[in-house]
Amino acid sequence: MIIQRVVLNSRPGKNGVPVAENFRLEQSTIADTIQVGQVRVRTLYLSVDPYMRCRMNEDTGSDYLLPWQLSEVADGGGIGVVEESKHDNLAKGDFVTSFNWPWQTVAILDGSLLQKLVPQLVNGRLSYFLGAAGITGLTALLGIREKGHVAVGANQTMVVSGAAGACGSLAGQVGRLEVCSRVVGVAGTDEKCSILVREMGFDAAINYKKGNVAEQLRELCPGGVDVYFDNVGGDISDAVISQMNQNSHIILCGQISQYNKDVPYPPPLPPDIEKIQKERNITRERFLVLNYMDKQEASVLQLCQWIQEGKLKVRETVVEGLANIGAAFQSMMNGGNIGKQIVSVSK
Repeated sequence: MIIQRVVLNSRPGKNGVPVAENFRLEQSTIADTIQVGQVRVRTLYLSVDPYMRCRMNEDTGSDYLLPWQLSEVADGGGIGVVEESKHDNLAKGDFVTSFNWPWQTVAILDGSLLQKLVPQLVNGRLSYFLGAAGITGLTALLGIREKGHVAVGANQTMVVSGAAGACGSLAGQVGRLEVCSRVVGVAGTDEKCSILVREMGFDAAINYKKGNVAEQLRELCPGGVDVYFDNVGGDISDAVISQMNQNSHIILCGQISQYNKDVPYPPPLPPDIEKIQKERNITRERFLVLNYMDKQEASVLQLCQWIQEGKLKVRETVVEGLANIGAAFQSMMNGGNIGKQIVSVSK
């Protein structure tokens, strides 16, 4: 069977900025028949995420992420529909997902590695299982619950950087649902800031490209910062940390401003900021959602309930066509999208 697939065409280099041309669309073939335990699936949606930048390097710098190989098919979160099955628990027409879905139009996969989806849980919006009801939503919810130390009646202020992104836009809303009294986002355009406040219930949002971030934080968080959901690192994080309270907490989710630089993860803080962190006993521990998969099922059900009740607003940037996944990746790394970046492969 002839298929289309996207392979890694070139590496941007550890300090390089990814471009669409780092990926290549090509024709390939898969077997016409499947073996016992396998399913043939047609790809519907693929997820494009910041962590994938690490996979473009020969060394990902992580013990749980494998690098993409040159001229080999890339992979990540994906959703598809079963077209043929020789697996006992999956049937033709079932919707399934995997964290290691190949970037190709049709694939033959091990059925035991797939998770069956229930579209009704997300009001039929299957792509939500790659975002708000998937790893992204789990990262926001479990990050806050496991590392944020949010407590009822504590009158806590949360700041979220990268707040218009896939995880940040959910984290701010989850912070409010988990009883933070004030939630402030940091984003890169006036439009994004407006959406955060108008649609997603943030109390305020700062456009870091306009004015002084530290001054705006002092105005918007007069009682200091108790919880910081950090998606970006760099200068923005330095400004937030400098205004964090004694015994406050950083949820170290991502450091997208540092992904095109050859630095360790998590990147070291500047000496003056590190001094503040230590003197104020601010926790800054690496958070990996995969370490909390025993809480996945209950957490996904909570996220789906909030979605169904309209308490969790979901934004997606959907790009049509497998051929455009490289451009979607480049746009996402440049902060050009709002919410989750999804590629729709086929209908």
